[in-house]
Amino acid sequence: MCSALADETRWSILTALGQGDASASALARHLPVTRQAIAKHLAVLHDVGLVETVHVGREVRYHVIGAELSAMARHLDAIGTAWDQRLSAIKHIAENL
Repeated sequence: MCSALADETRWSILTALGQGDASASALARHLPVTRQAIAKHLAVLHDVGLVETVHVGREVRYHVIGAELSAMARHLDAIGTAWDQRLSAIKHIAENL
């Protein structure tokens, strides 16, 4: 899942979808990326469970799965806390040499 979030365009797509469900075509009108590129990014986000499809008539819209993003945020926060602890230990060692 982290690799899916490593791309700035995918972050832009998630941010846009945070404003409401949208199709790949609608997203392409608001982002500096082609519809085909948006569709590929949406496929990656869908594959890792961060967005789901919603069918509205013949249109396919995408919806952000908030619970998955919240779980990812908690996971990243835990990683950050672990790194802070490690860096603090290194700082303590360096200062006491």
